[in-house]
Amino acid sequence: MDKKKLAIEKHKEWKGKIEVISRVPVTNREELSVAYTPGVAEPCLLIAENEEKAYDYTRKGNLVAVITDGTAVLGLGDIGPSAGMPVMEGKCALFKAFADVDAFPLCVDTKDVDTFVQTVALISKSFGGINLEDIAAPRCFEIEKRLKEICDIPIFHDDQHGTAIVVGAALLNAVKVTGKNMGELRVVINGAGAAGIAIGKHLIAMGFGNIIMCDIHGIICEGDEGLNSGQEEISHISNREKEHGNLADALKNADIFVGVSRPHLVTKEMVASMKDGIVFAMANPVPEIMPEEAKEGGALVVGTGRSDYPNQINNVLVFPGVFKGVLAVRAKDITDSMKVVASHAIAEVIPEQELTTEYVIPTSFDKRVAIAVANAVAKEAVRLGINRVPYKEIN
Repeated sequence: MDKKKLAIEKHKEWKGKIEVISRVPVTNREELSVAYTPGVAEPCLLIAENEEKAYDYTRKGNLVAVITDGTAVLGLGDIGPSAGMPVMEGKCALFKAFADVDAFPLCVDTKDVDTFVQTVALISKSFGGINLEDIAAPRCFEIEKRLKEICDIPIFHDDQHGTAIVVGAALLNAVKVTGKNMGELRVVINGAGAAGIAIGKHLIAMGFGNIIMCDIHGIICEGDEGLNSGQEEISHISNREKEHGNLADALKNADIFVGVSRPHLVTKEMVASMKDGIVFAMANPVPEIMPEEAKEGGALVVGTGRSDYPNQINNVLVFPGVFKGVLAVRAKDITDSMKVVASHAIAEVIPEQELTTEYVIPTSFDKRVAIAVANAVAKEAVRLGINRVPYKEIN
């Protein structure tokens, strides 16, 4: 059966991908009196005295809100909050399946930054973390920044940071198998939206080398007119030589191409102009260049966002473990250094002797990944002193 038709039929059959299941029996008067009134008053009083007790007496310590405004859903664009609900439900299902983290989908019907921020802040006390999802740039930058300032729980925009972390992990291993040297690399990122800018900042933090950002107009350079806030910020720390030109110019002698843009923007001739290229063409479902073409152009390592080719670059390797880790130590934030250790943890799941050009990133169903990420992130939170409880090994 056609996959699109099957997806429609299954979603209608499921009538939602998640449900609420009680963790306690309520089958008689005594059980009811403990789970609800009058017994429930006792933990309420303890939490009233010390708000931190909510982690001990409620589900807050394992509960994440997955929140969207529906303005940048998958590759579908601004389709509205209701239409984004199937994606949010799916994300919640992945949280549970890959990390045993409970998650709840929330679709907020506003495009006003102030209203969105206020709404999320007002409900944040119910959750141990907030996963922002499918919010269009540049509003997503301001929303995340402001929420991090006013909330005392981790705020994580997965479209930005989940993508950046998994790309960083795959590149660490791709650099190893190609014999390239960290710090000396020319990295071209095409697509200067939320994901592309986050990838650029993350790769700079990880020390890959000179990052060249490109958008529809070509290479982004400090001082360019018409840049949004995110592009302006990264222009100050990328493109060290202040180059100008188009994507083809940027790719000449480049070591790495990362695409988070549109299909068919890269040719095999452009790949041939690279220096033993690593090509991560992640436009979905059709990449900037198909893997076969990239290899014909001389690429040594090729990755995409697709599951039908080797080296699938997929955020599901990131967000379940990140939140499992921050929830375990009740972290107050997710910092840049926590993202860096997450990339290293994912990369190190594959022993060096097992790395090949077609295996630089673990598969989506590798159960070692979420545990490795969770432990790395939790340890880093403790090192930074932003944990509420001590670290214990996460299994």
